Amino acid sequence: MKHIVFDLGHVLIDWQPELAFRAHFPDPDKARDWMAQIDFHVWNRAQDGGRPLHEGLQAMRDGFGALADPLADYTPHFDRTIARPMPGTWQIAEDLKAAGHRMFAITNWSADNWPAAQRLYPRLDTMFEDIVVSGIEGLLKPEPAIYHCLLRRNGLKAAECLFIDDSPANVAGAEAVGMDAILFTDAAALHDSLTERGIR
Repeated sequence: MKHIVFDLGHVLIDWQPELAFRAHFPDPDKARDWMAQIDFHVWNRAQDGGRPLHEGLQAMRDGFGALADPLADYTPHFDRTIARPMPGTWQIAEDLKAAGHRMFAITNWSADNWPAAQRLYPRLDTMFEDIVVSGIEGLLKPEPAIYHCLLRRNGLKAAECLFIDDSPANVAGAEAVGMDAILFTDAAALHDSLTERGIR
């Protein structure tokens, strides 16, 4: 029986980072334009890799001056960005767990923002035996080390695991260490992919 390894963002939990900046940009399109100006996603990846928040904010102030000021709202209002579960995927996960599969997760998520996820989604603690959080471990998908961290910590073999993620790079990273993997698009397609593999 396959062990199931879920990604979280855009698979189980919707993530809309622009919503953290509503006080500065009531129009989400304006927020996204500003995020592009300051290379938000590059900044956020460094946070997901374990950089402390105060260092990340200082780096952006050094690089962008006052333009970076709204970033100070990101962690205090992070709960706004993850308020919605992804449609249908939690039920699939519940069904897999009920069928007896061991359940795990690997997520690129900053240590500073992880408590908000635990607070809003207490099911994380009961759904999964272990969650590897990139910002806590100082590792990032799709680097091999983060997948090996999960395997080593839980005594798993890669060939016995099925990884589910919305990022092609992360799926390729899982496959490179020997896991089967599914590129997530939506719950219906995930259901079909699991059925094709005979996994229920």
